[in-house]
Amino acid sequence: MIRRISVACLCIVVLAFLLMPDMFRPVLQPLVAEGMPPIYDRANLLMLTLAHLGLVVAAIIPSAILAVSLAIFVSRPAGSEFLPLSRALTNFGQTFPPVAVLALTVPLLGFGLWPTLLALFLYGLLPIFENTLAAFVTLSPSVREAAAAMGMTPRQRLWRVELPLALPLILEGGRIATIIALSTATIGSTVAARSLGEVIIAGLNSNNLAFILQGGILTAALALLISEVFSFVIRRLQYTQQAR
Repeated sequence: MIRRISVACLCIVVLAFLLMPDMFRPVLQPLVAEGMPPIYDRANLLMLTLAHLGLVVAAIIPSAILAVSLAIFVSRPAGSEFLPLSRALTNFGQTFPPVAVLALTVPLLGFGLWPTLLALFLYGLLPIFENTLAAFVTLSPSVREAAAAMGMTPRQRLWRVELPLALPLILEGGRIATIIALSTATIGSTVAARSLGEVIIAGLNSNNLAFILQGGILTAALALLISEVFSFVIRRLQYTQQAR
């Protein structure tokens, strides 16, 4: 109950700040030198936040599709020999720093959205792949045997039995990947992608602590709220499975 109240309060504060930032001016004013703006005024904070979230969603969805597909493929007898290659591909995204991805892809893709999307896409592969693979590998053989005994084809077993049972663990991987992407997306502003990193960079350039805090706290708050949404859905799925 306390957790839900805390999440609701955080959501209200974030919405209030995005919709009516001037309400928080007295709180942020002491953090800046005289004559400097305490509220970021070079762009609309709500639009920047939506752009930041859009960047994350646009990267994580294709990352999840590829990672889940790879994990399902290598968990089948026909694809098991490709497991080392799949692991190498998904590990590449985590071992290659996002800043390096941006530096290498800007000459090819130009400044803006695409280099950042590629970096976030690569960073999201590993947690989703490993969680999906673990979900399928640890699935009880008796479940597959029971489904086969009912006359289900391999495709029916996958969609009707295996995927629903694996979904909580897959979503946990999605939760981790999304939180990583939310924080990593801020570096996209170094190559002119619209994100909350723009607020942080503006604060660093102008020595404005209020700007830095706005960008950092908004990013952290979004990560907490989205993590709670994922956790709630995962708990509901697990409860439903246990109740059957």
